[in-house]
Amino acid sequence: MSNTTAAAVIRRQDYTPPAFLIDSVALEFDLVPARTVVKNTMKLRRNPDAQGDASRLELMGEQLEFVSAKIDGVAHEDVRISENGLSIGNIPAGDFELSIENICNPAENTTLSGLYVSSGNFFTQCEAEGFRRITYFLDRPDVMSTYTVTLRADKAAYPVLLSNGNLIGEGDLPDGRHFAQWEDPFKKPSYLFALVAGKLVCIEERIRSGSGKEKLLQVWVEPQDLDKTHHAMDSLINSIRWDEKRFGLELDLDRFMIVAVSDFNMGAMENKGLNIFNTKYVLANPETATDTDFSNIEAVVGHEYFHNWTGNRVTCRDWFQLSLKEGLTVFRDQEFSADMSAGDVDGAASAAARATKRIEDVRVLRQMQFAEDAGPMAHPVRPESYVEINNFYTMTVYEKGSEVVRMYQTLFGRDGFRRGMDLYFQRFDGQAVTCDDFRHALADANQRDLAQFERWYSQAGTPRVSVRASYDAAKKRYTLSLAQGYGEASEAARDTQGGPLLIPFSVGLIGKNGADLPLRLEGEQEPNGTTRVLEFTERDQSFTFVDVNEAPLPSLLRNFSAPVIVEYDYTNDELAFLLAHDSDPFNRWEAGQRLATRELLALAERAAKGETLAIDDQVIAAFARVLDDTTLTPAFRELALMLPSESYLAEQMAVSDPAAVHAARVFMSRRLASQLRDKWLATYEANRTPGEYRPVSEDAGKRGLKNLALAYLSQLDDPREAVKLAQAQYDAANNMTDRSAALSALLLASATKGADAGVADAALADFYRRFENEALVIDKWFALQATQRGGPDRKVIEIVRKLMQHQAFNIRNPNRARSLIFSFCSGNPAQFHAADGSGYAFWAEQVIALDALNPQVAARLARGLELWRRFTPQLREKMHAALSEVASKVKSRDVREVVEKALAA
Repeated sequence: MSNTTAAAVIRRQDYTPPAFLIDSVALEFDLVPARTVVKNTMKLRRNPDAQGDASRLELMGEQLEFVSAKIDGVAHEDVRISENGLSIGNIPAGDFELSIENICNPAENTTLSGLYVSSGNFFTQCEAEGFRRITYFLDRPDVMSTYTVTLRADKAAYPVLLSNGNLIGEGDLPDGRHFAQWEDPFKKPSYLFALVAGKLVCIEERIRSGSGKEKLLQVWVEPQDLDKTHHAMDSLINSIRWDEKRFGLELDLDRFMIVAVSDFNMGAMENKGLNIFNTKYVLANPETATDTDFSNIEAVVGHEYFHNWTGNRVTCRDWFQLSLKEGLTVFRDQEFSADMSAGDVDGAASAAARATKRIEDVRVLRQMQFAEDAGPMAHPVRPESYVEINNFYTMTVYEKGSEVVRMYQTLFGRDGFRRGMDLYFQRFDGQAVTCDDFRHALADANQRDLAQFERWYSQAGTPRVSVRASYDAAKKRYTLSLAQGYGEASEAARDTQGGPLLIPFSVGLIGKNGADLPLRLEGEQEPNGTTRVLEFTERDQSFTFVDVNEAPLPSLLRNFSAPVIVEYDYTNDELAFLLAHDSDPFNRWEAGQRLATRELLALAERAAKGETLAIDDQVIAAFARVLDDTTLTPAFRELALMLPSESYLAEQMAVSDPAAVHAARVFMSRRLASQLRDKWLATYEANRTPGEYRPVSEDAGKRGLKNLALAYLSQLDDPREAVKLAQAQYDAANNMTDRSAALSALLLASATKGADAGVADAALADFYRRFENEALVIDKWFALQATQRGGPDRKVIEIVRKLMQHQAFNIRNPNRARSLIFSFCSGNPAQFHAADGSGYAFWAEQVIALDALNPQVAARLARGLELWRRFTPQLREKMHAALSEVASKVKSRDVREVVEKALAA
């Protein structure tokens, strides 16, 4: 299907096996930017599992120029050409060889899907359906083939020629050209194909796998970026070692390559043996990358490497099973990052580092995936239908999918989960399978019936668990009564509700002295630990603990043991107590977030009515205790002291009012700044990290807490002291974390009424001069300006529009578009949701412009207004007008699916 034909709904229930299978593929490329010739020789056979006996072979193809077709070496004329592919008739009854020659135009491919040119080099992106833009093929994940690839190109222009697998030949050709031949011995679907050609350089390492085999590792980049590749290489080596140790999985090829490109729609792509990455997730040194960048690179390198087994060796039968590889691999990269941050030592510091990582992951899930569950694009982890598969690379498939996988580990423990993984690979290595196949492997390995657990894959929406507690002092019995449902769920959740879910619900009970109580459930002979995972399987279910000597305070859903919303009416005193004493770090953080959220929503309600704002002293005191508690790690204190985001707060309101939320959050931030000023200053000084920059979790935690303190101080009514600190930090910084945080603080201080914005503007100008040749740093420069607080005399929309004309801005580059356009529309809700609708008008212009260039990027931006019905009537009207304008002008099915679902919601 071309990108502009009428959108057809594709349904999971309609899946049928392919009529033909392709056992091997031999590809030959003559690489020329405007006219690349592709010769594709396939060995095909009819699929014995297919229904019926197909009389024609239907191959997908988009934006290709057909040249010729041969069957078993003889020219074949029974070929029908359409904009969606080829239909070939008069097919032999037995096995046959089909050769197709076609031409594509990588130079004009602005979609960055298929084969395209970036900075004069060739790259590919084939997931999900990009391979059909390279050659005619059965472009579906359940057709797995071995590949031999020959690349030919001008040697001076393209000295490096890479593809999947192992290099088996190379040499020079006449007329200044050369060739390289690659062989991938493992069967793979076409979405995992890759090639790269250009002027690139690499660092390389040789390591030995656990079984003693030598492996060549390479990270390829443009020459000027070679000094920024060492962290990515270290991350790759750590990933390989971790997967060997944790899951017994070795690198199977002789070499593994990473290539970085600046024009890329995604973060990275796990093509077999040749991972192509967005430069954002490869390039790092202290001067150009923040602690967050270093952490993200480690996580993404790990994620793509782990796909070698969970995605490549075992892949998806169809795209509805996308979470089979993505949810599982996100879980694996989260576990990897937690282990890396914890280091090699056990104990409190290790546990705290793991808990911090867990909190970070859940913050993302709740801020983004829970919102998705509540909107018109809500869908199950395993979707039932789609119009454009690129729109289903979602937080639900990835992040909620990861939580579903984590629940297996919560239920069975690490050892039980490993048994399930071992059985999964034993059964399905080299196959394209389903989420059900994964579930059955986990169930069988642990001798459990997981039929009920399937509902996590088929049910849209975020479950809600309401909790009631009762204590019988005479009998020393404490009962938790749980009820599960969906509340005011999205239409998608209401439409598909089945029976109750199996929810692993982890709890603890805390005594009056702040210590955990031993837990013995009714019917058990002895207490068993202080945290228990309750298997909650009914709509309403009660669990009674016995020998409870005092009325406890429940600690609910410890470590966020399931992706649900817990409803329990804690008092402010109880939340403050949990924040001070809960042994579960996640719930300790959660108590503080609940306390802050409750206060902020009350402030927003008063702000909306124009009433005077005031904060409960208890909230200030709770924050002060965290700030003073040096037994907590700096990284945990930073997370605990960060206020919930404006977007998250607006989603908690019956009617979202961004202006009221902004007023409330600014008021609380400034009150915390002024009331705790001396503590913030002391915290700033205590968490300096002098000496050489180290991107390790301990130092990163200190920098994070120090820079949070600076951000609070920048919001004082008189921010001059903070401005001096920020200026000094900016000038003396030996790393991008501190330099960009200082610049952010200067911008924040400039938003204070009556403040001089000149200092911030001068720092912005200096920042650009320092880094104008560092593309990823200039992305930060754009993003900092797009997300600044602004004010009546400093409207951010005007700054953003001016920056759109800047010489460094290029809307065709996804990173640059995200840094400015997306940062403003998604990361600055107060300014984006301006009462005059200027933000929505800007959004509509950019969605329409991007739709003509890159529909995948446009569709992601289009989702910015999908929750429009939840806003105030005045904003709702302007959002509807913007959505309607986009709907009337866009052509791609990517964007149409999003805006049409939003308008119909």
